[in-house]
Amino acid sequence: MNRIADIIERFINWCGRAVSWLTLFMVIITFAVVVLRYALNEGWIALQESISYMHAAVFLIGAAYTLQQDAHVRVDIFYSRFGEQARAWVNLCGALFMLMPFMFFIGWMSWEYVIDSWDVLEGSREAGGLPGVFLLKSLMLVMAGLLMLQAGAQVLRALTVVLNPPADNNEGGR
Repeated sequence: MNRIADIIERFINWCGRAVSWLTLFMVIITFAVVVLRYALNEGWIALQESISYMHAAVFLIGAAYTLQQDAHVRVDIFYSRFGEQARAWVNLCGALFMLMPFMFFIGWMSWEYVIDSWDVLEGSREAGGLPGVFLLKSLMLVMAGLLMLQAGAQVLRALTVVLNPPADNNEGGR
């Protein structure tokens, strides 16, 4: 089980690191937009839209990486005090009963929206805007898929802990 989880997590890690480079490009392009607008009195809608596209990609593709790194928002009242077994149970139940069903719902509800966009190869409504709105909308399905994969890896890791409890179970509540 851990081998499958490792493969999934290497892929998620690669996706997160790859998409993180977009933050640098966003800063550079934002700087270029500002210079073009205020120094040269010039502006391009496509450049401005590209910032929004990259911002969306960072969040939608980076969500699974954030979950993997345990950097997501967590209301931590009890979790930090739990032992390894209890944390594994929380992670297992959270992934199986909350994250996976919610990602399935997002994928299900987004499917027709994305397909309709692909049918017309939807582009920007702005003159001079980017043509790939259908690609941007597809990131909703990518996000759902990547988060489902990461949830699957979490389930496998939690099952390993739950099914193989430590021999000396004197963890208590710590």
